Amino acid sequence: MPYQDYFLLMGVGGLFLIIGLALVIWGKREEKDYYNSLATRAGDAREFMEHWPTRPQPGALRMGGWIAIAIGVAMLITGGALLLLG
Repeated sequence: MPYQDYFLLMGVGGLFLIIGLALVIWGKREEKDYYNSLATRAGDAREFMEHWPTRPQPGALRMGGWIAIAIGVAMLITGGALLLLG
């Protein structure tokens, strides 16, 4: 396998890592904005206290980010190990 393939694998892993970090930060910011908007509204305290209806968007962004980070780290480690062994 040529060296370019190892660097390509590591580059894609780095891209996944960057995208994953961006998704985690975006999810945290969305969740913070959601709770801040609920806290400023006096009439919707029930939704804030009971978390009903559920809103999975911020949690889904963070979960997808963690999955992308795991895939990126695995690809970086695999590419680095193949580069060292090859």
